[in-house]
Amino acid sequence: MDLLSRRYAMQVICVVGAIGPARYGAIAETFGEVSSSTLSTRLDDLVEAGLLSREQYAEIPPRVEYELTEKGDELRERLDPLLEWAETQDDCS
Repeated sequence: MDLLSRRYAMQVICVVGAIGPARYGAIAETFGEVSSSTLSTRLDDLVEAGLLSREQYAEIPPRVEYELTEKGDELRERLDPLLEWAETQDDCS
């Protein structure tokens, strides 16, 4: 549970779930001004927790893709309504 309270953790789960296997650049584009070190750390945390899988391809230039695991997809299904609700609250302010 501590992981989910960290900055951008829930959003990363939802973004990767929405765009499918996603490269770092595609994920970063959705966050705007998040620092690359923060995003990289969060991705590593989520991989370590078993919520994301990380596939590295032996290509030039190197290619890495992130995808939700079964556990991560189950979490995303539960987070989507919460994040939708939070967005409506932001609109009301």
